Amino acid sequence: MKVVFIGDVVASPGRQGFAEVMPELRERFEPDLVIVNGENSAGGVGITPNTAAELFAAGADVITLGNHAYRRSEVLDYLDGEAPVIRPSNFRRSNPGRGSILVEAAGRTVAVINLIGRIGLDAARSPFDEADLLIDELSDRADAIVVDFHAEVTSEKVALGWYLDGRVAAVLGTHTHVPTADGRVLPGGTAFISDVGMTGSRNGVLGVDREVIIERMRTGMPARFTDATGDVWVMGAAIEIGENGLAVGIEPFQVQASG
Repeated sequence: MKVVFIGDVVASPGRQGFAEVMPELRERFEPDLVIVNGENSAGGVGITPNTAAELFAAGADVITLGNHAYRRSEVLDYLDGEAPVIRPSNFRRSNPGRGSILVEAAGRTVAVINLIGRIGLDAARSPFDEADLLIDELSDRADAIVVDFHAEVTSEKVALGWYLDGRVAAVLGTHTHVPTADGRVLPGGTAFISDVGMTGSRNGVLGVDREVIIERMRTGMPARFTDATGDVWVMGAAIEIGENGLAVGIEPFQVQASG
């Protein structure tokens, strides 16, 4: 079984790049399940029902989110609906949406879990404790478990990868938008990478117009973010999962779109 995971899709350049490159990724990896982090898909901050629909139309099977999950008010009711969009499970339990989902792929049941880090981000509970609870809850119903860990700090991501080694098929880091070179299968059979990267323009700073960010950092004054354009890349990782629900291999990728 093969899973393709796409890193944080940023604004319309990221959405268009994903739609353009997805046929190439299907031919290359022949995925049974496509998971996309879409928390920056609406203007670079948050997600809306419309941008979610665009990602689904382009080939996403499940959309995960992160710290910007609630930045768009129009998505709040949508997250409580039937669409396969999940937000970090260790947000407050009363918040809209759910933090995990079961999906069918290649005749098997896959649990997708979304977690957020505690260091520098707003988590209501420890991602370690939350992972334990969810794995206990889902392991009898799922043939494999894939985790999107949306976290700021590399050490927290690496620690969670080791903590879950042998219990889940993959722990895939998102949020920092910069792909890391540490993709591997850990000894217990869990595919891990600290960050799969970003799907969007590399002409800017993490998908935002570089002049806006430079001016903001240089002067300390607030500035309205605008999307970077051009030099669009689709970044992610392909994971092969064996019959035992653990990873056989992981292949990070970066594919340039024409935008």
